[in-house]
Amino acid sequence: MTARTIPTAFVHRYLAFSPDNHVDLSGALRTAGIDLETLSDPRARLTPTQVTTFIQSTWQITDDELFGLGSAPVPRGTFRLICLTLIHCPDLGSAFDRMSDVIRALPALAPLSIEKGEESTRVSFAVRAREGIAEPDVAERVTTDFVLILLHRFSAWLIGKRVRLRAVEFPYSAPDARLAQDYDYIFGAPVTFGAQRAALEFDNSAMRAPIIQTEETLEEYLRESPIQLMSERDYDSTASAQVRRVLELGVKGRTSTAEEIAEMLSISVPHLRRLLRRDGTSLNQLREEVLRDVAIAGLRRGESVEVLSARLGFSEPSAFRRAFKRWTGDTPSSYR
Repeated sequence: MTARTIPTAFVHRYLAFSPDNHVDLSGALRTAGIDLETLSDPRARLTPTQVTTFIQSTWQITDDELFGLGSAPVPRGTFRLICLTLIHCPDLGSAFDRMSDVIRALPALAPLSIEKGEESTRVSFAVRAREGIAEPDVAERVTTDFVLILLHRFSAWLIGKRVRLRAVEFPYSAPDARLAQDYDYIFGAPVTFGAQRAALEFDNSAMRAPIIQTEETLEEYLRESPIQLMSERDYDSTASAQVRRVLELGVKGRTSTAEEIAEMLSISVPHLRRLLRRDGTSLNQLREEVLRDVAIAGLRRGESVEVLSARLGFSEPSAFRRAFKRWTGDTPSSYR
């Protein structure tokens, strides 16, 4: 399955703080194969591997797992130590309780507030940027994004299955509509902006799920971190995500008809279209997104326009070039 590409905004924000931190991240960009021209284009997108490489390089440069944006440095290896305290918990709810206890001993990290109800559990926090940062609101946004994604994705990995969220809340105003849709995708649920605190609301069925991972599988997870946070996850259960997976499995997404997809999902075509409209998308839009992301990933890996054009079902390379220009605003050669 092809990993969904990521808007450049998720990397561009980090660069705003390099002068404040007296850190030069140009080497991290070069290592990840990201150029400043690409970052300045709001329509451009990056692969999960590029974003992972950039973050890993930034960790090495700053020696801080929050990239120098938190209220105090978080030394590298802190997340591993926290994980080791969780891996032997009996279930996800117990793991969150223990995580909350451990974080209290780490003043650089925002303490977790856990509110348990009859049907759901709400986990919330409020991050603080370190003093002296020119744009603390943006620093808090970057850190909040990273921590919420981490909590959700790591929870699913711990129990080895989909974690459906009842609510996702961010304590800042909504970004532009295109970027807001990516937030919906990341969490597999509609995201609310402008809340009092950053929060995830879990169904208690997830909190009762047993931890299935071990110290051995944890080491493998940490070696690849944070690519799991950036890649497409099977636990995304929205209709649009399911359709996207159907399209990706065939690669030549154009060949899958609405009737074929509806049959695979055991629903009618009108119901499929209604579900996609509710998600704010359509079958054609999803086809275009799948082709765009496969094309970007292929070009990053060095595939030629001719090979990609044939693989994605275009009649000729010129048609692929026109489509790519429409998707990204750039030519395929700009992504090499």
